Amino acid sequence: MTTANNNNSSSSPEWHTLTSEQALAYWECDPQQGLSDTQIEQGRERYGRNTIPEKAKRGVGRIVLAQFSDLMILILLGAAVISGIVGDVEDTVAILVIVFLNAVIGAVQEFRAQRALAALRMMAAPEAKVLRDTQVRVIAADELVPGDIVLIDAGIVVPADLRLLETSELQADEAILTGESVTVEKQLETIAEVSLSPGEKTNMLFKGTQVTRGRGKGIVVATGLETEIGRIASLLHEEEAGKTPLQQRLAAFGSRLSLFVLGICALIFVAGLLRGEPMVLMFLTAVSL
Repeated sequence: MTTANNNNSSSSPEWHTLTSEQALAYWECDPQQGLSDTQIEQGRERYGRNTIPEKAKRGVGRIVLAQFSDLMILILLGAAVISGIVGDVEDTVAILVIVFLNAVIGAVQEFRAQRALAALRMMAAPEAKVLRDTQVRVIAADELVPGDIVLIDAGIVVPADLRLLETSELQADEAILTGESVTVEKQLETIAEVSLSPGEKTNMLFKGTQVTRGRGKGIVVATGLETEIGRIASLLHEEEAGKTPLQQRLAAFGSRLSLFVLGICALIFVAGLLRGEPMVLMFLTAVSL
């Protein structure tokens, strides 16, 4: 598998634009024999297991506390405490309500992300029928490596992303990736256009989708997090996945603005002390800003 050193990376080919023969040549695989034991071992060492890893879950307490780690939230909590001390109950209640709602929304988003990841892992196929060393074997799907030849029958869950080599009336339900309830009819011809959605790559099958009709054969071109469904899981893994670019920019702006306001308050406080004003009066004046 010396020619496959760059698979599962940004330099991987656009598999739907390659012929079946080119995909086989890329992995140095004979379609009548499958991978050898040596190639399988090399592939397992290089690409790991065909699974979506489970991220360590945070408990409810840690999730809730994490919602109060933002600088703006800490400043608002400080403002609520000070407003309560000076007797401004209405401002205190308003600030606390805002902070509470923000924490609830953030915690709900993280819980939903955890449930979505669990659902993606449950979609994985338990087994796969493969051709290895001229023998048809049934193996655990997480043992697949790029270059494996997978035999496809109606009713199976696709165990990895495949470039099709043979088809016979093959159709698949790809709703988990495309949202479309209509099954997709598969074919073998190359597709010239590069930038396509999974549903438009009709010469491929994707991990987690279900074969509804026909049979065929395909070569594994991506496993684990490098599959289409794996990329979705990767996005859910990211800490900032729940924030839009606008939200991220607003958070950064809010932090800078908070520091600027705190600086002004500090200057007013120091200036008042230098003029001989009472410390308590200057403190209350600064925080009231």
